[in-house]
Amino acid sequence: MADPKGFLNHGREVATSRPVDERVKDWNEVYVPGSLLPIISQQASRCMDCGIPFCHNGCPLGNLIPEWNDYAYREDWQAASERLHATNNFPEFTGRLCPAPCESACVLGINQPAVTIKNVEVSIIDKAWDSGSVAAQAPERLSGKTVAVIGSGPAGLAAAQQLTRAGHTVAVYERADRIGGLLRYGIPEFKMEKRHINRRIEQMRAEGTRFRTGIEIGRDLKATDLRKRYDAVVIAAGATTARDLPSPGRELNGIHQAMEYLPLSNKVQEGDFVAPPITAEGKHVVVIGGGDTGADCVGTAHRQGAASVTQLEIMPQPGEERNPGQPWPTFPMLYKVTSAHEEGGERVYSVNTTHFEGDEDGNVQWLHLVEVEFTGGKLAQKPGTERRIPAQLVTLAMGFTGTDVENGVVAQFGLELDERGNIARDADFATNVPGVFVAGDAGRGQSLIVWAIAEGRSAARGVDRFLTGASDLPAPIRPTDRSLMV
Repeated sequence: MADPKGFLNHGREVATSRPVDERVKDWNEVYVPGSLLPIISQQASRCMDCGIPFCHNGCPLGNLIPEWNDYAYREDWQAASERLHATNNFPEFTGRLCPAPCESACVLGINQPAVTIKNVEVSIIDKAWDSGSVAAQAPERLSGKTVAVIGSGPAGLAAAQQLTRAGHTVAVYERADRIGGLLRYGIPEFKMEKRHINRRIEQMRAEGTRFRTGIEIGRDLKATDLRKRYDAVVIAAGATTARDLPSPGRELNGIHQAMEYLPLSNKVQEGDFVAPPITAEGKHVVVIGGGDTGADCVGTAHRQGAASVTQLEIMPQPGEERNPGQPWPTFPMLYKVTSAHEEGGERVYSVNTTHFEGDEDGNVQWLHLVEVEFTGGKLAQKPGTERRIPAQLVTLAMGFTGTDVENGVVAQFGLELDERGNIARDADFATNVPGVFVAGDAGRGQSLIVWAIAEGRSAARGVDRFLTGASDLPAPIRPTDRSLMV
């Protein structure tokens, strides 16, 4: 145990954010660099090393949280990094982007603020990178087997790294011009600077993983031809089919899916554009969708100089405390104020878009909405609550409905889908086609980064067993696992 009285002597402290008026003028991460270092050892000491660490069950990766908390408390950063990497290929990603279901399952959180697990995690890995202790782990010998990974998001990268280290020759195919999937082009720079991805890619290259960008399997290269080239294939293409809003006026100019809008601002940071082709500058912006992607659109619009930002959510505003239907240690739906929301804008709950109104040139100018409420278990409009708000740029951030079946991968492979429209797989993450496996959102549906990494690691074990008959790779989850989180 780190410190038997740690949770009694120290309250919860988190990373310090930079002032709003400073950070909205740039695209750097919102937190003050180094603000965690003076407090992180004390924060790690709050971990009680519970006899039954529910944080393990709250995390799909099965992170050894009490162990690396203890090492962080003792400032044995090398040992902490080793325990962290034992279950997680990319803790610098999860430490910045994961909503931390482990903290919701923390035993201390029953009657006190939970341990700052996420902050300890990111501090450990940042110190490991700064000290140069994150090294390439090239295999001692090659198996002679080849594997193709379709998609370079967290699931694809995790599967590729595990399989490369097992001795297989792995090539990752990415349809975009850079590696990273939604980590690269969906997550704004202010949430995670892309240098974190770049140095992991260099580590993986040093280990032997090969990367092929600008190639879309199913269009540029037939899936059947890919299968002939490789001994196994892992599909980690994500759930990229965005949910649309078929309201009257949807065809007006200025209404875009979030994943049409967000990548362009990231491309500006990469140097591809001087200014984004779609910008919020000087416009009244409406974001439809109250989740994390919607918050990313809000923060991006602030930095582009929007005249106003309004975020709409059809569901009621969540409470600030757990409701009886989501008791500890489950992952609760709580009212959350992200860094983007701290920067301004208005959040409107329990409203539904009825239609859009444009000008004579076909550009959206107004969004008409109505308040809704649950009646008899169904959403119903409240009469007399119709109104319109200015909207010169509208982003749709309402989630995703499944994997992309239009590019031909599903049909060309002859893959079966489950009842939710995801690619079906068995306990080894294998599809109905021998040698073809699936990991991440393509098989699970839209989910969190920790699930993606966990599935990538698990699928890698299935592939390794398929290729060699056995595997020493860890498998933290099975496809049917749901853990304690949604």
